[in-house]
Amino acid sequence: MNGEAGERTGENFALLRKMLEKRPPPGERCDFCATPVTPEHSHVIEIEARRIMCACRPCAIVFEPSGAAQGRYRAVPTRYVEIARFEIDDGAWDALQIPIGLAFFFRNSRDDRTVAFYPSPAGATESLLPLDTWEAIGAAYPAFASLRPDVEAILIRRDRVVSEAFVIPIDSAYELVGVIRTSWKGFDGGDEARAKIAAYFEKIRARSRGRVTARIS
Repeated sequence: MNGEAGERTGENFALLRKMLEKRPPPGERCDFCATPVTPEHSHVIEIEARRIMCACRPCAIVFEPSGAAQGRYRAVPTRYVEIARFEIDDGAWDALQIPIGLAFFFRNSRDDRTVAFYPSPAGATESLLPLDTWEAIGAAYPAFASLRPDVEAILIRRDRVVSEAFVIPIDSAYELVGVIRTSWKGFDGGDEARAKIAAYFEKIRARSRGRVTARIS
């Protein structure tokens, strides 16, 4: 009996080993075909749910043509553009009703309007955007008109020292939201949050000039 029990134990271990070998490797995977993806992978927006989905490159390509999947999904592009000589005065910014000097704007095709979000320790907070004010600001910068609905955003940062704007992919805008949500401490954010926000803007400036840098963790 001992011999038979030992043989069965060996068979069970062999079966367990085979099961473990079939388990998928850890890490992110394509939400469409379950293929493992690298940290720098493509994303697709599910328009109705406003959900960002991970995608391998072959699956992302499927959704790149306009109208693919009856418009249910859209591939997020990788375009980064720094808006040259961007300026916005206090009056125009105050009219946008955004309480901090950092926000991103994108065209929501489902609601047919431009929406504004600003990062906060609680996540992305939507601001009710006066459309006439935003349209007046956008009219001064042709790059704003090239914004692709749902998948690209205008990111604006302004304070006493700097006033700058970028066209960025929508997933990058939410990456900034994540950076702030996970690192913000106290009333003013703290040193860690300020350092990570500075690193984020350094990264998108580099990408705007064609120099790819690593993802912010």
